[in-house]
Amino acid sequence: MVGMTSKKTPAATRADRQEEAPPFLRRFGLTANGYGSLSRQFPPTPRGARLARRTVVRQLGYWGFGPMTDASCSVALVVAELAANAVCHGRLRGRNFHVRVDYEGPASRFRIEVSDALLGRTPEQAALPPADRESGRGLFLVECLATKWGWEPRNPIGKTVWAEVAAARPQGGE
Repeated sequence: MVGMTSKKTPAATRADRQEEAPPFLRRFGLTANGYGSLSRQFPPTPRGARLARRTVVRQLGYWGFGPMTDASCSVALVVAELAANAVCHGRLRGRNFHVRVDYEGPASRFRIEVSDALLGRTPEQAALPPADRESGRGLFLVECLATKWGWEPRNPIGKTVWAEVAAARPQGGE
């Protein structure tokens, strides 16, 4: 609001500042533009795979995605499956596996990468196994939840399996 002297009133100045605020609600660990990243190593054991999933779910909570949101559940399942595969099929004595989760707020997606030290066993095309098999559905679940996924060799050793999961921006206040 401009008075007779063409100076802005305090109410008008506050309104201008509110309009200039970024469109993304800033969360703990996210940049003002809505980007966040988690990168950590875990031991190549079943306990390490569980710890990876729990760590990612906790970080997603800091970013505004509660543990029961669709985004958190989808990312947790993808991390759990890829970490389990790293433990079962990519384990090399004395080498940890690495988990990286990036949230790209403007693109509304998560990129999940799980790296292990063994290049010899690369992921196959996702397919449902026969009904009487107890395992073999992990990559099928990843394919169902991810918009795209794949793998690439890792320098100097190993491979990285990655997946991208769509996620709407978190709602609500800080």
